[in-house]
Amino acid sequence: MSEILFDEVPSLDLADFTSGDEGRRARFVQELGNAYQNIGFIALKNHGLSDDLTERLYAAVKKFFALPDEVKQKYENPELAGQRGYVGKGKEKAKGFNTGDLKEFYHVGQELAGIPDSDPIKAEYPDNIWPAEVPELKETTLEAYSKLEAAGKQVLRAIAIHLGLEENYFDEKVKYGNSILRPIHYFPIENPDSVPADAVRAAEHGDINLITLLMGASADGLQVLRRDGKWIPITALPEQVVVNVGDMLARLTNNKLKSTIHRVVNPPRELMHTSRYSIPFFMHPRSEMDLTCLESCIDEQNPKAYPDATAGEYLNERLVELGLKKA
Repeated sequence: MSEILFDEVPSLDLADFTSGDEGRRARFVQELGNAYQNIGFIALKNHGLSDDLTERLYAAVKKFFALPDEVKQKYENPELAGQRGYVGKGKEKAKGFNTGDLKEFYHVGQELAGIPDSDPIKAEYPDNIWPAEVPELKETTLEAYSKLEAAGKQVLRAIAIHLGLEENYFDEKVKYGNSILRPIHYFPIENPDSVPADAVRAAEHGDINLITLLMGASADGLQVLRRDGKWIPITALPEQVVVNVGDMLARLTNNKLKSTIHRVVNPPRELMHTSRYSIPFFMHPRSEMDLTCLESCIDEQNPKAYPDATAGEYLNERLVELGLKKA
């Protein structure tokens, strides 16, 4: 397939895939494949999130991050390697960077009450942590988690068809997967001279997981690195979410699908005192999923690029690189 250099992230409609119309489904799969083999990002509408839910969620998130740091820190548990609850300012750094990102965030995972006791995966997950000061955060994050997980499963079905796999290839692999909803606050910098010169809101990185679904960010700054070396802005309409390929999917497909480097740049100096919020949903499989490169994605021109690993092994390796877990 010839290389396409997109000037903007392609827009797709999930209703085309779920419509039951074979022509619309086939067109969606083809356009998704073109995007993911080239730029690794799409903007998606009809994803199931309502405007009302989005507004309620952002209101709860802003209310939490407005709390004093000493209150937020009550919900930080270093023993969990940042996998649940609050993670403080500058704690996470991108792979290959020594300076922490100018952000703080909150992690919500699978709610254990929804997982049958008979499923051994239940023992792998810690309980979610809920702030007493913002009780509505639990309801809104869990509702958004459910909606984004459902949309993600549909996108993965389309990916499976594009790869020549059974449509339900990913279904059991992501059932009660280790997915994370991460409300992020890129906090205001009142004195830009007080932060390290190389500090940015989110240094260039690839996501760890299968796919990421990003609810509209509250300010500009997200950029993706095109393969010709040009950074292009990622903009989505209010009714869209941005959906990108993560490193686990790139490994599985031997880089046929592109986990593209992206970043969140600092605003102009005169706007450094402003906040930015975004809420990505990192869709992970179960830890036992085999990420061994698919045989159909390996040939003479594209020899196997990665050693075999499970999703759990790879996640652990990356958490150490991010500074969230000790080796």
